[in-house]
Amino acid sequence: MKLSDQIIFTAKETISNEAEAIANLENFIDEDFTRAVEIIYESQGRVVVTGIGKSAIIANKIVATLNSTGTPSIFMHAADAIHGDLGIVQNDDIVICISKSGNSPEIQVLVPLIKNFNNTLIGLTGNKESFLGKEADYVLNCYVEKEACPNNLAPTTSTTAQMVIGDALAVCLLNLKGFSSKDFAKYHPGGSLGKKLYLRVSDITSQNMVPQVSPDTDVANAIIEISEKMLGVTAVLDNNKIVGIITDGDIRRMLKDHQEIKGLKAKDIMSENPKTIEQDTLAVEALDVLQKNQISQLLAVENGVYAGVVHLHNLIREGIL
Repeated sequence: MKLSDQIIFTAKETISNEAEAIANLENFIDEDFTRAVEIIYESQGRVVVTGIGKSAIIANKIVATLNSTGTPSIFMHAADAIHGDLGIVQNDDIVICISKSGNSPEIQVLVPLIKNFNNTLIGLTGNKESFLGKEADYVLNCYVEKEACPNNLAPTTSTTAQMVIGDALAVCLLNLKGFSSKDFAKYHPGGSLGKKLYLRVSDITSQNMVPQVSPDTDVANAIIEISEKMLGVTAVLDNNKIVGIITDGDIRRMLKDHQEIKGLKAKDIMSENPKTIEQDTLAVEALDVLQKNQISQLLAVENGVYAGVVHLHNLIREGIL
């Protein structure tokens, strides 16, 4: 077998094995899972997620997911917990302990300490008969038959299963909380994801100049207006009402069709009934309008009154595209 064929075969086999194991997790969603979700939902405290080794890495990811979807959470490394960090756990907190085997030495030391504090302990383990499985108040079963590793040693399928159960937990809590896209935006204000959820057309137009001419403005002055306002466009207003738009494309077409521009007015070259968008609309919706109509600029309005211009380049600069 060629090296490339061997690589492809191994990659596909890994994905297939993990997909089969993940699909099997549906069979483990039981009363313990339901009660765990309910208890976290009703709790006044945080969720403390702990683990060791690769499980600690998954614990960090679960914490990040819970925090971003409205469930206050914090990570505690199992090894550090038994050397002072156990003070992280407060009276009303719920502890999720992650361990594939459920029998690692650090877990066997940590679990009784948590139980002594009377905190609810949720075990996320692939072995319900383990020390963790027997001591936990509720067990989230993430059993996998084998790792994707050919030696059945490196945590691969098992850590994927842990993460999927964590995601299921977070999504159940998200639904119970009625967590909306607006809530999501509050926790994701940075980057393109956050901007798609909160940036509005008014945030864009406030950064731009507001080009405008009247229908009787001569073409030379209309070109000057377009050039000075640096948006490649100007609105044409008659008594403060939008009656047309002149773009760079309209200027090019005019130069192609007319040898002499003297005497031409804005109304002679403008495009009527231009596309508009309300100031309060999300910027990502403005992008959708631009793309569907294959145009580069939109005129923004507020209660029907011209307010400015949204340019495709604005959206690219903001990371919306």
